[in-house]
Amino acid sequence: MHTFSSLVQCDGCVDACIHILVRKILNLRLFEDEGGRAWSKSVMDRDFEVLCVSQFTLQCILKGNKPDFHSAMPAELAQPFYNSILESMRSAYKPELIKDGKFGAYMQVQIQNDGPVTIELASPAGPTDARLLSKQEKQQQRKEKTRSKGPSESGREKGAQRSRQDPNASSGAEGDVSSEREP
Repeated sequence: MHTFSSLVQCDGCVDACIHILVRKILNLRLFEDEGGRAWSKSVMDRDFEVLCVSQFTLQCILKGNKPDFHSAMPAELAQPFYNSILESMRSAYKPELIKDGKFGAYMQVQIQNDGPVTIELASPAGPTDARLLSKQEKQQQRKEKTRSKGPSESGREKGAQRSRQDPNASSGAEGDVSSEREP
């Protein structure tokens, strides 16, 4: 069993997003073939079941020590979107092999995972959430400011200077978890 996290942030492209996600989920070559060659067969190739479970907690962002779920799609939009994905998967594959949980319910699902593989599927449309766009713009502005300051010393040069000044100072390598922060 492999886990799929879909970060779908579409506005006017819901049908396109659904089509892309369904195609990817059903056609990703995640399973070994009859000869044991890894990453060569898809769900459809192997006639496997697909278990779809809506899980908004995958959209968790930590704010300090508290989880924040504001980037998750609101339930009134997410439920029809989720149902459309299920309908599309059932029409593209064998309907009896598409299983699902109950939307928004507390569930205990017993599965047997086969390997530590998580595949994150994202919409090619990119984020349309104003907060995410604003955050990305600010990050881009910081990058541009950093570039416009001219060439800076590399981490290796800084580490060499620091070790000449203080032989006990760490370069940040070899498992040291200390770091320098920009103001």
